[in-house]
Amino acid sequence: MDSNATLVDDPRDDAAPAVPSRRIPKWPFVLAGVLFFIGVSIAVLWPIEVDYYTHSPGPVYDTSDFINVPEGQQSDVGELFFLTVVQKQANIFEYIAGRIDPTVAIVPRQNVRPPDVSQEQLRRENLAAMEESKTNATFVALQELGFEPTFMGTGALVIDTVPGSAAEGVLLPDDVIVGLNGKPVGLRSDVIDLLADKQIGDVVAMVVQREGEEVELTLVLGPHTDDPERPMIGILLDNNTPIVEFPVEVLIDSANIGGPSAGLMFTLQIIDQLTEEPLTAGLRIAGTGTIGADGTVGPIGGIEQKVYAAIDAGAAVALVPALNYDDAVAVAGDDIIVVRVATIDDALDYLRSL
Repeated sequence: MDSNATLVDDPRDDAAPAVPSRRIPKWPFVLAGVLFFIGVSIAVLWPIEVDYYTHSPGPVYDTSDFINVPEGQQSDVGELFFLTVVQKQANIFEYIAGRIDPTVAIVPRQNVRPPDVSQEQLRRENLAAMEESKTNATFVALQELGFEPTFMGTGALVIDTVPGSAAEGVLLPDDVIVGLNGKPVGLRSDVIDLLADKQIGDVVAMVVQREGEEVELTLVLGPHTDDPERPMIGILLDNNTPIVEFPVEVLIDSANIGGPSAGLMFTLQIIDQLTEEPLTAGLRIAGTGTIGADGTVGPIGGIEQKVYAAIDAGAAVALVPALNYDDAVAVAGDDIIVVRVATIDDALDYLRSL
């Protein structure tokens, strides 16, 4: 060792033991970022609607909550339900969910609401269909029970016309259609029935009441604005005020429910309240279908969703229009009895057999 060398203490000899630095994990920040991105995406995309509607099983209503016949009596056994569908224009998330859910139907928008027809116009037409259904139900029920009701339609009232359609510029709001191709028109449903077998290019002759005068008009059916294979006249209709005289008071409060599909069950409820023996035999009976003034039961939309709703409600039987029967049976399985009805008499015959 060099004698001139000086010993110097190493400062590391007295140093405290090293503590490893604490590292903050990154995954909470990544997760928070992902959740934030998803939340923002949902908030941005949720209001954006696609060109499809979803049809989902709707509420099941006891008809006795809507109908009161002061001269009759409410049955305390069994129930008569009418079935509904929740119809909503879908956003992208509802569209995807509907494709996955077997109880939900995805329907192109133009099949529900034609272009240039507002949601409010569609709602008004659905409410008009309900009003016609209520009047028909009362007429058919009273007639079935031997009364002599008077019900006379006075024409189909034009609410509006669809831009670009055959009716635009020919028919005007507040026109009342009283004749079509030589046949009288008393109700909005008469126009629909008389046009059912027409083709694109067919000439339609109408007699219209306009500002107190009768006007004869003709128009040529053009292609549907969304489906060039189908004809379209392009009118939204209500019933002109009918002449009604019922010998028995029947009160029906349909609230804000639209459409004609409760007609069959309304008719049965009125009959049930005016007869001593209950129609239900103590069972929960659900049903759907339009009712014509002649007692015919017409087809409706969303039959599969309505059958699902009837099953969920614990109904023993579902009365369905003859033209909807096959589709109803396909989803019913062994969970509910499906009965085909083409007229009010078919429904009554089945119920009385119980």
